[in-house]
Amino acid sequence: MERHWKVGELAKLTGLTVRTLRFYDQTGLFSPSGRTDSGHRLYNEADLSQLQQIVSLKELGLSLEEIKSILGGEQISALEIVNLQTGRVKEQIRQQQILLEQLQHVSKLMQGKTALAVEDFTRLLQAMKISHEKLVVERHTSWVYRLDSLGDFLAGANNGLESEED
Repeated sequence: MERHWKVGELAKLTGLTVRTLRFYDQTGLFSPSGRTDSGHRLYNEADLSQLQQIVSLKELGLSLEEIKSILGGEQISALEIVNLQTGRVKEQIRQQQILLEQLQHVSKLMQGKTALAVEDFTRLLQAMKISHEKLVVERHTSWVYRLDSLGDFLAGANNGLESEED
């Protein structure tokens, strides 16, 4: 038996907001495979797979228009998207490993009371800059998610008030 999720259930399952899923539907990027008799969106497992592709491509830095074009033209397979994301994660690990090595190197020099060379500082600063840029992007993404959640909450509260007024 095929499983189906309403928009709120899918939001909880994926960590996306209801607002984001509705926006994706309105723009034609990601539409549900069905609807209930009362018109509520219903998503199935194939939809979940497509959503994973969208989120992966978005994390790779593609715009929603680029993602729509890629998925619409089937220029890239689900496996290729997973492989791209795997490569991105490996690159992040590599960058963090470089930062760790630089920090350990500087720590050893400091423990040995050895003067740090200009190159030691510049390598450490470069590694820290890359790490910091990633942190800034992650914080931005987190704030966007929180603001979307707040918007969903406020929209729900307004809908509740409108229902009470009827």
